[in-house]
Amino acid sequence: MVEALVVGVLATSALVIGTEIAFALRPSARALGLVMAFGAGALISAVSFELVLESFDADSPLVLLVGMGAGALAFFAGDLLIDRMGGEHRKRSTGVQAEGSPLAIVLGAALDGIPESLVLGMSVAIGGEVGLAFLVATFVSNLPESMAASSGLERAGWRRTNIRGLWLLVVVISLVAVVVGYAFASRFGFAGGFVPAFAAGAILTMLADTMMPEAYEFGGAAVGLATVGGFIIAFMLSTA
Repeated sequence: MVEALVVGVLATSALVIGTEIAFALRPSARALGLVMAFGAGALISAVSFELVLESFDADSPLVLLVGMGAGALAFFAGDLLIDRMGGEHRKRSTGVQAEGSPLAIVLGAALDGIPESLVLGMSVAIGGEVGLAFLVATFVSNLPESMAASSGLERAGWRRTNIRGLWLLVVVISLVAVVVGYAFASRFGFAGGFVPAFAAGAILTMLADTMMPEAYEFGGAAVGLATVGGFIIAFMLSTA
């Protein structure tokens, strides 16, 4: 359990670090877009070569299909509910969050991190089924998410103390998800191929819905190169 919490802290610490980077350096929208694209590429690679392959090797293609579909639908439904509550622009760097609901923004930020946290907890419980690539990819993707969102929240009029409190709360929720994933896997393992497929579907839906659109909007055409760079780095880590 302690090891799972350590892994969770390492992955989610990027949320706090990204916030402080945003406050200290005030990165440009283009820089945020490129870093976000790099993180998205890394996470896509980790999902493909660790979660999807894990599911495919452990079970039938039908289980992979059903699991990914269920994960995608689960995230889509949760995200849709949060959008309607006022959390649609929670990760925007432009300050449009001023029009939204603070509670929905908190819930949305927590929702985005839950799938990765569950996988990290399960990976520790079953002895490293998900490796260094997924941990690094989660950290790298969390960093620009918090940088962009913190910049936007500050522009929307949020006090820095409240923004820091938001991310600390998200870290706590994510750590709870790590513990839940650890406890589940300790009792049931990966439950065949369904669980990693479910997580893969949810994570890919999150990337397509929240990270990749803004990365392209602000990073421009170069986001393709940054995404491939992140993908390659995560692939090299997964095969090391």
